[in-house]
Amino acid sequence: MALDLDAAGFCGVVLAGGTAARMDGIDKAGLELGGRTLLERTIDAFLDAEEVVVVGPRSVPTTRPVTFTREDPPRGGPVAGLLTGVDALLRRPTLVGVLAVDMPHVTARTLRRLRDAAQGRDGAFLVDQDGRRQLAGVVAADRLTAVRPDLEHQHGMSLRALLTDLDLADVAADGAEARDVDTWADWRDLQR
Repeated sequence: MALDLDAAGFCGVVLAGGTAARMDGIDKAGLELGGRTLLERTIDAFLDAEEVVVVGPRSVPTTRPVTFTREDPPRGGPVAGLLTGVDALLRRPTLVGVLAVDMPHVTARTLRRLRDAAQGRDGAFLVDQDGRRQLAGVVAADRLTAVRPDLEHQHGMSLRALLTDLDLADVAADGAEARDVDTWADWRDLQR
C-alpha cells in the first residue's frame, strides 16, 4: 500500500474576511484581547491541525506558519470562505475545522470536543445556549465535497444551507465558547 504524501488528517480554516458592518468595517482579526490578537487566538485553537489556512487579508502578523488566501470576489460569506480555504490547503484533509476569527473563547480543547463528537457522523458544530449553530465546527472533507455548490452559488450562501443534508452533531458550548464579536457592545462585554 502506497503512502499518500498529499493526504492529511485534521486541517483548519479560519474565516477572517467578513465585512464587520456593525463595527464600522474594522478588521476584527487585529483586535487585541489580553495582549493577543483575535487572529492569534483563533490560530491557536487549531493547535492540533496539520495545516491552517486563513481566509482574509494578510493584515495581522502571525507567529505560526499559516497560508493566507481570499475568496474571489472577496467577502463572499462563510461558505465561499470555507471552500476557498479548503482549496488553498496544500494537502487533502480527512477532517476540516472551520472557525470564525471573532470567537476568542474557542480553544484547542473545544475543537477536540468537536472532533470527538464527529466520530461516526459527517461533522459536529458548536451550539450556543439557545441551540443556534455557531461558526465553529468540523466536517468530514469527503462529505463537504459531496454537498459543495458550484462557484457561482457559493457566494452569499449560508453555512446552514450548505450543511443541511449532513449528519452533524450539536455540541453545547462550555462557558463563553459561543460568544462572538458582532458589535462594539459585544467587544466591550468581552473585555469585562
